[in-house]
Amino acid sequence: MRFARAVPPTAAGAWSKAAGYKTPPYGAQELDIQDLSRLRADQVGSLLRPAWLKDMFARHAAGRAGPAELEQAKDEAVRDVVAKQVMHGLPVLTDGEFRRVGFQDSFGDSVTGYDLGTDAPRQVEDTREAHPLERVAQKLSDPGPAVARRRPVREPLRLVRNVPLEEYRAAAALTDRPVKVALVGPDRISQRFAWERSRDIYATMDDFLRDVVSIERQMVEELVDAGCRYVQMDAPGFTAYVDPPSLEQMRARGEDPDVNLSRSIEAENAVIRGFPGVTFGLHICRGNERSMWHREGHYDAISERLFGGLRHERLLLEYDSDRAGGFEPLRSIRPGTVAVLGLITTKTPQIESVDGLERRILQASSYCALEQLALSPQCGFSSGLAGNLLGEEDQWLKLDVMMRTVDLVWG
Repeated sequence: MRFARAVPPTAAGAWSKAAGYKTPPYGAQELDIQDLSRLRADQVGSLLRPAWLKDMFARHAAGRAGPAELEQAKDEAVRDVVAKQVMHGLPVLTDGEFRRVGFQDSFGDSVTGYDLGTDAPRQVEDTREAHPLERVAQKLSDPGPAVARRRPVREPLRLVRNVPLEEYRAAAALTDRPVKVALVGPDRISQRFAWERSRDIYATMDDFLRDVVSIERQMVEELVDAGCRYVQMDAPGFTAYVDPPSLEQMRARGEDPDVNLSRSIEAENAVIRGFPGVTFGLHICRGNERSMWHREGHYDAISERLFGGLRHERLLLEYDSDRAGGFEPLRSIRPGTVAVLGLITTKTPQIESVDGLERRILQASSYCALEQLALSPQCGFSSGLAGNLLGEEDQWLKLDVMMRTVDLVWG
């Protein structure tokens, strides 16, 4: 399918409010996006939410704005950000995850059955002091939403709402360009399940994941029926299997990390099995919270099992810092799988250079063929409502550099 890069009529008014870009930086070029699995430029999903939208979330949480006001604000913000992505030439779009408080809501807000442990209103403002580019420990036992915190269940999980489907339908109605959605995957869900307090409901982790896989397959099937052709599974926690503190925590709970890893790979594959014509990506990172991070460790120790075992067409890999190590593990990428190199950091406002990105891509091509590589930011720009410590202008400049690099490297 080929189409001109143009602002959809429904979004043109929203785009006019954007500052700093008078014309589309890529003109009226045409894109060939028939095979989404071969895209050379990609994005992870979340984009920086405008300050006025974050303020509306806070007002709603405090009871100063009603549900209809919040929904109207979300609609306006999504129209705006979809139009901006088109103007910046992105070949696949997202809704910026503007309808979520956090990326893990894709599953946590779609199901019932978790014991959340508190009736307190959900906090939407992050008042903690940020320490950019430092490791921050996650307090997973604190009260909070499912999957974002480590929660037990009070009854078997049941799908009551398909959050990604609602997001897809709303965004896809604004554009003729492909829209991708992100759904948190079984590995992260299992790591955030307090199995030791849930044995009366799920005797084993296998029993729990069987329900998770069944629910997520239903969610994916509904997305595919609605026309979605690119589904990304968010699996940031796979880096826990190379992070010493995370491995220690697993063992302290009586878990075998090797068993966990194998089970998670099998579950991730089970979710996506049997959907011909649909591109599945899987995103791996080391944490992304207000420009901080949660895990470290190179891919080397697990790359053969992970990169060789996952059946997704695209692996979106964090590669923006020394914490990721070198490109040697890319040797384990399966034939036909595209390694999307997350070389563009979302944690700082420093804009990467086209020459620097080209050099790193060519270095990676020594271990994985150039036709099996692509480029993206290392994570979303705003995994939670607060977002990382850079400005919206920085975000768009980084995405522009990505597009120019892709044009240079792959033509």
